[in-house]
Amino acid sequence: MDFFQSQDIARRNTKLLVVLFSLAVLSLILLSNLMIFALINFSGERANISSGYYYDVKLMATISLGVISLIVGASLIRILSLRRGGSVVAEMLDGELLVDAGADRNKQRLMNVVEEMAIASGTPVPPVYLIRDKAINAFAAGYSPGDAVIGVTKGALENLSRDELQGVIAHEFSHILNGDMRLNIRIMGMLYGILILTVIGRILARSGAYRAGVGSRSKSSDGRIVAVGLGLMFVGYLGYFFGKAIKSAVSRQREYLADASAVQFTRNRKGIADALKRIGGHNPGTVLQHPSSEELSHTFFCEGISFGLTRLMATHPTLEKRIARLEPDWDGGYLNGTPPANDDKPLSESAAGFGANHFVLNADQIVGTIGNLTENQVEIAKQIIASLPQELRKAARDPFTARALIYLMHLDTDVEVRNKQLTYLQESADNGIYKALETLINSDNKVKPNMRLPLIEIALPTFQQLSYQQYKLFLKNLNILIKADGRISLSEWARYTMISKNLSKAFDGQHTHVRFKSLKAVRSDIETVLSILAYANDRTEVSPEISFAAGSQALNIDIALAGKEQLSLLRMTRALDNLSALHPLRKPQLLKACVKTIVADNSLGEVEEELLRTISDSLDCPMPPIRAI
Repeated sequence: MDFFQSQDIARRNTKLLVVLFSLAVLSLILLSNLMIFALINFSGERANISSGYYYDVKLMATISLGVISLIVGASLIRILSLRRGGSVVAEMLDGELLVDAGADRNKQRLMNVVEEMAIASGTPVPPVYLIRDKAINAFAAGYSPGDAVIGVTKGALENLSRDELQGVIAHEFSHILNGDMRLNIRIMGMLYGILILTVIGRILARSGAYRAGVGSRSKSSDGRIVAVGLGLMFVGYLGYFFGKAIKSAVSRQREYLADASAVQFTRNRKGIADALKRIGGHNPGTVLQHPSSEELSHTFFCEGISFGLTRLMATHPTLEKRIARLEPDWDGGYLNGTPPANDDKPLSESAAGFGANHFVLNADQIVGTIGNLTENQVEIAKQIIASLPQELRKAARDPFTARALIYLMHLDTDVEVRNKQLTYLQESADNGIYKALETLINSDNKVKPNMRLPLIEIALPTFQQLSYQQYKLFLKNLNILIKADGRISLSEWARYTMISKNLSKAFDGQHTHVRFKSLKAVRSDIETVLSILAYANDRTEVSPEISFAAGSQALNIDIALAGKEQLSLLRMTRALDNLSALHPLRKPQLLKACVKTIVADNSLGEVEEELLRTISDSLDCPMPPIRAI
């Protein structure tokens, strides 16, 4: 199953979840009405009602509307509260954001593994949170790859070898790439909405009991309040029970898929299998001692809560079943003891020629790698990271120096323009940033063109530590730097677009939904994108007409090359906004057309690769470094 099919399945699972949730709500409405009417009959209130039928209909409508409003309202509030991305989930578990590993080898190894997986898959490097718990567990959370986070427990950090840790992180990246995270957040919201009936019922029951206890004059009224409260608690718990059953059924199959994907990503079946075996031999197991672990149980690598005698509500298959699928000849034994103290083997910077002269220009193969990591991509990602000077990598991980690093990438080569940019930053940038920029300018380590995207991918999670005002000022300053010479190059546009789109998801909660099911519905937007790519391929041996024709042949729609004077980068941005709302199964065809347009001359420059990967990222389809394919 490829990335686009997984995205489509996740989307269909969301629709199924909504249907099941709707059925659950209807059942709760019916039960609530039956409970109220039973209470009325039992208390004799009906005898005082002159027009019973009218009263029944009106009361039923009121009860139904009230239940719907409570459940849907609470669900929406919960989902909206999680729109800020995975950091909200990590904070629910009191996670500690890892900014700098310092001298801690375990933390450094974890950050290395996450960076390798992210760069190999073409996604922004997710922020990493440490959960202070002895259990071995991990999770991925967020709405999209752009606002995802990885959480790892202290037990996993201290008890897993590098290969085992890589298997666990690969499993979590599968959830990021397959669209499972958004589904998980919606499950959390829906269950929260159903459980709100129980909360309201508990409040009513306690209120009625308290009133009766302090000598209220209306004993019968207080009794009815208690009865209604207890009834709502019963209805809410019953709904929550069935909601958890739905959650469990949806989650279990996704866990098997994520295990299989982890093997595909690392080509190391033993890594994730041994991680599961080590969990089986680890005394604290996988159960987290945190109040929020129940609500988040379906997001974990392994079961995060205890189920006692029954596994009906378990969100994960048993360890035995998962290990047996990975190793059919498994002898049933688990791993005990501590793994090697430091089995992390970083490459030296001198080992870093990451295949610059050997890469594939086949559109099917390039698009086929989206969301489908390979061992080769992970190995080359290690080389890419090793090629980055340590000073620049460290700068990308600090909120001040990361902004200075991005500003550095956009300083003009023309002395007059550069001085204009520096003067502006000296006056407008946040305190300390200009000084950090001066340090980077005077450094011996220069940002080469092939380092730009990897450094941006490492810096993106760092920017999520900014305040909203700092985020807006950063984008404003970057925009002014780019426009300082009176023009915007495609390379500058690509980098700005990648940064701004990813940060808008984290800070503004901007997420796209499917609005277009066919390529014909976005024909003019496709024309714009392919035309700009055709003109971007400005080598004399291939004309824009030939480049455009090469790309348009991959599509079954009638489009024509737009005149150069009709095109602009603003029009390109708007076109990509529309194309991001295209049905997942239509996107591979579009991306193949983009690749064929840009490589019509059988070559691919660094700027063209930046452009392709930015377009793919804008479509929520993370493309790995093409030189890693």
